[in-house]
Amino acid sequence: MKLAPSLHRVGNDIIAAYLVEDESGVTIIDAGLAGHWRDLIRELEIMGRQLGDVRGVIITHGDSDHLGFAEKLRDEYGVPLYIHEADAKRARGEEKGSGSFGKFTIAATAGFLAYVIRKGGVRTRYLTEVHTLHDGDVLDLPGNPRIIGMPGHSPGSIAVFVPAVDAVFVGDALTTRNVLNGKTGPQPAPFTDVPVQALESLGRLGEVEATWVLPGHGAPWNGGIAGAISAIRTAAATDGEQPRH
Repeated sequence: MKLAPSLHRVGNDIIAAYLVEDESGVTIIDAGLAGHWRDLIRELEIMGRQLGDVRGVIITHGDSDHLGFAEKLRDEYGVPLYIHEADAKRARGEEKGSGSFGKFTIAATAGFLAYVIRKGGVRTRYLTEVHTLHDGDVLDLPGNPRIIGMPGHSPGSIAVFVPAVDAVFVGDALTTRNVLNGKTGPQPAPFTDVPVQALESLGRLGEVEATWVLPGHGAPWNGGIAGAISAIRTAAATDGEQPRH
């Protein structure tokens, strides 16, 4: 799905990965589920690209629904994988998250699980070789992505700011669709390890300006960062998750 010039999405509002391109090739942010492999190839073809044009995959955190086709790209095509050092063990399958479900509905949760199963979520390949990231890194990849540390959802959760496409990719630092209850609009993500820390980390997004705020789950948000943060803090306060100062 083309969102804007040089900016594409693979997947849907349940689980998404993103592609950024420039003349040097393609950067992928997050890798969805294993079954998104064919969707990736199809989107690259739409872009007039192929797998050999992929220069790197940046993973916003180590949860399995963001690892998907990453290890396949590394193993079969030599594509380097990047993740924050604090989530490297999670991405290797050596650690698990501690976040709770929060509020959920049977229908929405069942739909999410059915999609995960259909897209190969039960056959996740954990990562074996990674390049570790740190807050403030600017990578020599298409779009020159800048890393913003966003701990809370996981210790090594990050956002990826790409000025060239006027977008910040936020993984599960926030969501615009809670996959467990179906609620839409900017809000805290479920399965967050430390909800209060995740809310506090949103302030890091205020350091950049971007029209597009692109989550791992939910519809793309093009109302700007300030609008997304305001909506999330309102939603968190309603749910009793607002941090105390």
